Amino acid sequence: MEVEAVKRYLEKGGEENAATIDGLPLRFFERFTMQGLRVDLIEPGRLICSLKVPTRLLNSGNFLHGGATATLVDMVGSAVIYTVGAPVTGVSVEINISYLDAAFADEEIEIEARVLRVGKAVGVVSVEFRKKETGKIIAQGRHTKYLAVPSKM
Repeated sequence: MEVEAVKRYLEKGGEENAATIDGLPLRFFERFTMQGLRVDLIEPGRLICSLKVPTRLLNSGNFLHGGATATLVDMVGSAVIYTVGAPVTGVSVEINISYLDAAFADEEIEIEARVLRVGKAVGVVSVEFRKKETGKIIAQGRHTKYLAVPSKM
């Protein structure tokens, strides 16, 4: 996938080719989480996005929900794999996240994804969340994906 297509996908929340089931769009959860995400930098192996934390993604403590953070690790981490020329992003094998600080409503955050390795069968990326104003780390994630290998059968 070309880098401009990756950017369009992230900024549109995966809504290209959308259909509905029971009145809800397909891939509703991704769009719900990624709406408002902006791509600030895209280059081979690296992707930087910004997001003003919306109230819909807050937990009961009024800060960015851990599940929303995990979804963003999954989606932005998968997208950065395309930037190195991989034809698919595969399926998640492991997602690990360390939550280090909180991000509150209307706070601007930066999400940086980096490819650590993309081989024939496995891809590994890191995704870091920072407060845009201070650079303080909010969360760090690592995402391992199995990249579908054609069967020899």
